[in-house]
Amino acid sequence: QVQLVESGGGLVQPGGSLRLSCAASRSGFGLGISGWFRQAPGKQRELVAQITIIGSTTYAGSVKGRFTVSRDNARNTMSLQMNSLRPEDTAVYYCNAGSSKYNTPGASWGQGTQVTVSS
Repeated sequence: QVQLVESGGGLVQPGGSLRLSCAASRSGFGLGISGWFRQAPGKQRELVAQITIIGSTTYAGSVKGRFTVSRDNARNTMSLQMNSLRPEDTAVYYCNAGSSKYNTPGASWGQGTQVTVSS
């Protein structure tokens, strides 16, 4: 499994923006699908966005048009640009790697980073 480390979470007001980053170990994200999932208190972990090695993406309906996932295979990094944030986006966000299909997580997880959207 690849080691993943997230950064960039924090507190932001509704309507604001945050950028999350995920750094993979030297082995990188590999050939599989990588992405972001989130888990709010009392809820199940859910897909936010995923991206393939060639840059094809998929998004949860609730974030489409507001969030953008990107991946730099040379630098072994992945980012999630989050705009127009809403209180319902509050959750722990997890970086994920190693999936073989959309809407399914891979085996590698980061430790998570808290995103809180509140005035």
